[in-house]
Amino acid sequence: MQKEQEVHVMQRESKIHEECGVFGVIAPEPCDVAGISYYGLYALQHRGQESCGIVVNDDGVFVSHKDVGLVSEVFSPDILSHMPKGTMAAAHTRYGTTGGTNRNNCQPIEVNHQKGRMALAHNGNLSNAAELRSELELGGAIFHTTSDTETIAYIITRERLRSPSIEEAVSRAMNTLDGAYSLVLMSPQKLICARDPYGFRPLCYGRTADGIYVAASESAAIKAVGAEVIRDVMPGEILVFSKDGVVSRREHCQKKDKKLCVFEYIYFARPDSVIDGVSVHASRITAGKILAKFHPAEADIVIGAPDSGLDAALGFSEESGIPYGIGLIKNKYIGRTFISPGQGERLDSVRIKLAAIEESVKDRRVVLVDDSIVRGNTMGRVVKLLRDAGAKEIHVRISSPPFLHPCYYGTDIDSEEHLIACRHSISEICKIIGADSLGYLPVEELSCLAGGCGFCSACFDGSYPTKIPADTRKDRFEARLSEVRPMAQRPL
Repeated sequence: MQKEQEVHVMQRESKIHEECGVFGVIAPEPCDVAGISYYGLYALQHRGQESCGIVVNDDGVFVSHKDVGLVSEVFSPDILSHMPKGTMAAAHTRYGTTGGTNRNNCQPIEVNHQKGRMALAHNGNLSNAAELRSELELGGAIFHTTSDTETIAYIITRERLRSPSIEEAVSRAMNTLDGAYSLVLMSPQKLICARDPYGFRPLCYGRTADGIYVAASESAAIKAVGAEVIRDVMPGEILVFSKDGVVSRREHCQKKDKKLCVFEYIYFARPDSVIDGVSVHASRITAGKILAKFHPAEADIVIGAPDSGLDAALGFSEESGIPYGIGLIKNKYIGRTFISPGQGERLDSVRIKLAAIEESVKDRRVVLVDDSIVRGNTMGRVVKLLRDAGAKEIHVRISSPPFLHPCYYGTDIDSEEHLIACRHSISEICKIIGADSLGYLPVEELSCLAGGCGFCSACFDGSYPTKIPADTRKDRFEARLSEVRPMAQRPL
């Protein structure tokens, strides 16, 4: 079992993982807000495949269902049929960059306090979470999870007890929080969206023809539930939805330079989403064209690694004139990595997830476009997959710069000793993965992907917008939780 877990961790860290997705809905009359949230989460499934949850507000009564698993696994038709109608819902799909994968860390987090109830869904990581958590614990707070979200919930609750409204409490909490957070928060009477002043993580909202407002991490989820996108939530903005309409609070806007995570365009977001006015699909096409200009190759076919490498491959093909083709097929029914006991050494997870199309690559010079290389394990296996299918040459092109630094704002980029680009030159990486050539997107060209607007590229260049956390472990709260775990739950 220990060997199986070690293999799982190795495979999990060999590729950048998804973000979290948040979703909220508020309707003028009671309706199936759980069903709307379900389809919203389904459209955001790519942002997190570990757990998910929905909290419904039925006239001030909160009813929730949360569990570990994919959206379709957690919310069966039977579960959805027993969720009540309501006027509001908050929902979340999770990939955890801090804390463990367990039911305690499922979101939205629910809080009962003297002035009412609250449900909170969060995407991002706080850079000052450890300090805030320590302060709260010294003040008597008892934590039940290992995620940053509970810290945010405590801060907002503390401010709510001395504020005239929930939106004022959120505004005051934002004076304390530092780092990345896009929030969907539900109180008995209001639905609130808030985006940190840097705008690290995306958030937008829209409206259906019958007056239902929805908010989501990506515009693709807004459209998936039949709503029209109104606009993105501005960095630092607080939107308050209630029976009286929509109110925008902007006291925190323009206090920081905008720092949207550029990796949203490179990998995280769905290609049909538009983030801060920039099409993700168009951004990836641009990345491919830039790669073709800076790192041309003599080849017969350009292929993309599914899924985020496909658009960049198309751009490379358009710029270079080399024909675009389908060389790799992804098993669409594979979600989370599963390794059967005893099979970790015999089965290659890449071959389970991907298959090479021999007719496309055999005896041909191939340009393979992908979004990133982390440790190099996955890319090495993909290159071998193409070699085994008969590819004569393989020229790897990456639509992002090399990862040189960890991320503290919600992207699961590990410490520097685990990043292949920190330990090897580009020529060495090329040999390690077995490619004939290797080219990365120049870091100076990143602004082209974000439409010229402000963005964060700290994982590539080390320019962190905030103070680096004192405790940088990804599981920095997990060890402390295990120290207080009941004896009956500890391994013998």
